[in-house]
Amino acid sequence: MSDERKGGIALIGSMAVLVFVMVLHPTAHDLLAPGKLERVALINATLHGIAIAVLPVLFLGSLSLTRRLDGPDRLAVAALVAYGTATVAGLIAATLSGFAATGVAREMMAAPVQDRRLWSMLLELNGHLNRAFAKVLTVASAAAILLWSAAMLRRDFAKGVAVYGIAVSALTILAVVSGKLVLDVHGYGLVVLTQAIWFIAAGVLLYRAAPRLSERSSAAQRPG
Repeated sequence: MSDERKGGIALIGSMAVLVFVMVLHPTAHDLLAPGKLERVALINATLHGIAIAVLPVLFLGSLSLTRRLDGPDRLAVAALVAYGTATVAGLIAATLSGFAATGVAREMMAAPVQDRRLWSMLLELNGHLNRAFAKVLTVASAAAILLWSAAMLRRDFAKGVAVYGIAVSALTILAVVSGKLVLDVHGYGLVVLTQAIWFIAAGVLLYRAAPRLSERSSAAQRPG
């Protein structure tokens, strides 16, 4: 199987999983609802554990896409660097939301009533940190898609996907920078959905793409 096909499968599969994670993602209100802490905490930790496991797979798919689109202008390489930044921010945001928030919520609910104010403040701080890294994740991933899309246009590769990527990424960055997009569960869910459309489309095109000349030459030189 060619690198393009492997990369396409990685992009399609990992983005499908992330959409599934966002559909089932509980809110802070769900976590603190009376009598639901342990069940929601388990769901929350499991979903974020899945997201953390999927992010490196998505990065591997993006590496394959970068190799396919790379050229003298290095737009695709710049996109990969931006997406690497997004991946690191995503790993931290998922850890804060899936594990730190769950631990603080458990401590708060187990603490005496007079001590819960402190834990509530720590939970709020965790939320601020999570949203801060979510902003970095959103802007950096949008910048990466924008750069990959520009590389697509330069290589005459999937013009429709490229135009969509540039438009949605520019709007996403503008919405985050202007403060119009609140990156709560619903706001970030919208980001994941719009980016998933681009990544899955790019993955399908990558899967269908003919192997690069270097790969065909290597395959021809193998014995047997």
